[in-house]
Amino acid sequence: MKKLFAMIVGLLFICASAFAAVNINTATQQQLESLNGIGPVKAKAIVDYRTKNGAFKSVDDLKKVSGIGDKTLEKLRKDIAVSGASTVPAAVPAKAAAPAGKPVAAKKEASKPAVKK
Repeated sequence: MKKLFAMIVGLLFICASAFAAVNINTATQQQLESLNGIGPVKAKAIVDYRTKNGAFKSVDDLKKVSGIGDKTLEKLRKDIAVSGASTVPAAVPAKAAAPAGKPVAAKKEASKPAVKK
């Protein structure tokens, strides 16, 4: 009985997620490719645009991406959303190099003895 209940809950979750809009500010390339009319090239263009220009402020900003026009946007409008910041990490500053003549020593992790139960 518990397995049946878990299966039903799982199916409901999958169905609910199928109707959820894809957030174009946080979606991965694979998630973008799941949209009707968006293939690998357009998905990569969306991610590249977002990386270069920051988060989309509105769904209409998607038209600024090369290869996405009015017709594509209208097909996508019901399946996409814009909220929150992009998941693309900001540029991480490079670590300062070690001074010449002073090698950086790697930390050794203390090995833990195996615990038998």
